[in-house]
Amino acid sequence: MSRIGKKPVALPKGVKVTVHGAEAVVEGAKGTLNCPIPQGITLDVQADSINLTRQDDQPQSRAYHGLTRALLNNAVQGVTSGWKKELDIVGVGYKAAMEGEALRLDLGYSHPINYVAPQGISIAVEKNTHLIVTGIDRQLVGQVAADIRKFRKPEPYKGKGVQYTGEVIRRKAGKTGK
Repeated sequence: MSRIGKKPVALPKGVKVTVHGAEAVVEGAKGTLNCPIPQGITLDVQADSINLTRQDDQPQSRAYHGLTRALLNNAVQGVTSGWKKELDIVGVGYKAAMEGEALRLDLGYSHPINYVAPQGISIAVEKNTHLIVTGIDRQLVGQVAADIRKFRKPEPYKGKGVQYTGEVIRRKAGKTGK
């Protein structure tokens, strides 16, 4: 048995889960998310929890058992409290600002970068160098944060660039001149 798959998913007050064919719809205070249910996995929705079982012991079903439970748990947590990723901008002259719906990034290039967040994601800028990406879909929040980081990854010599808050950048020694 999957260790993660056999754990029940706790449903807090105000969260409703309905199964429509091959997907589960999770509704909560912050919104609605759809979670796919692979073939061979069944959901038993009760008042305060969801139990997942698999019908056979095929390797594919065993792999999807824990994955489906984790995705459902992420959806439940997303519609109750949401997800958040924090980014820091390090470097002289590097900064960020919100211009309407678009995020404007000045990262040392000859032009500013304008990034429009997808629907359901909000970006907040604090102190020009600290970004907070929030939303209810964990995968989308992580993807948006990765897309922003990709504009200027931290370099190993001075550590300049966009990095996750708390990320440790492995530094290299520079040239030694005579």
